Amino acid sequence: MNKIDSFFTEDVKQFSSSYFSYLKEIFDKISLSEIQIFVEILLVARENGTTIFFAGNGGSAATASHFANDLAFGTNDYEKPFKVMSITDNVPVLTALGNDYGYDEIFIRQLKVYGRKGDVLVGISASGNSQNLISAFEYATTVGIKTVALTAFDGGKMRKIANQCVHIPTGKKEYGPAEDLHMILDHLVANYLMRFVK
Repeated sequence: MNKIDSFFTEDVKQFSSSYFSYLKEIFDKISLSEIQIFVEILLVARENGTTIFFAGNGGSAATASHFANDLAFGTNDYEKPFKVMSITDNVPVLTALGNDYGYDEIFIRQLKVYGRKGDVLVGISASGNSQNLISAFEYATTVGIKTVALTAFDGGKMRKIANQCVHIPTGKKEYGPAEDLHMILDHLVANYLMRFVK
């Protein structure tokens, strides 16, 4: 039983209170040093003019798109921008690669075309065990692309193989809190950077 099951009640006000309280518990366990290193990696990529790729599946794909938008355009810097691309966004490309080569190949094959040494790949996965992201991380390592994992649960394999990780310490299968806090991380980082780069 995950934590959400344990505090579920039909009283929506009580459930809401418990859910918010649980998010606060998780907040207090997140490493601020991991966030700092992540931001430093993004700033180095901006300084060097290299590309930051975001990728994820399902809800994490939506977060990848949102993160890419907030960094590339939300920071409002066009003279020295964050060059960001979400490789979850092109449906014809994703379906072509998935159909022709298998779903595990949808990210790695895009990196083979777009990725260069010095780029950054940010993979978002609550479980940390999505095979298409693991394959992309393994490929990235071989060509000099730095990897950052945004994980939850126990972090899975991605947490172990990434150059850097920002881990959200939820219980297993607690997708709601995991994705909630990944999205808050997006807004935290974007709000910091839009002020920092001025």
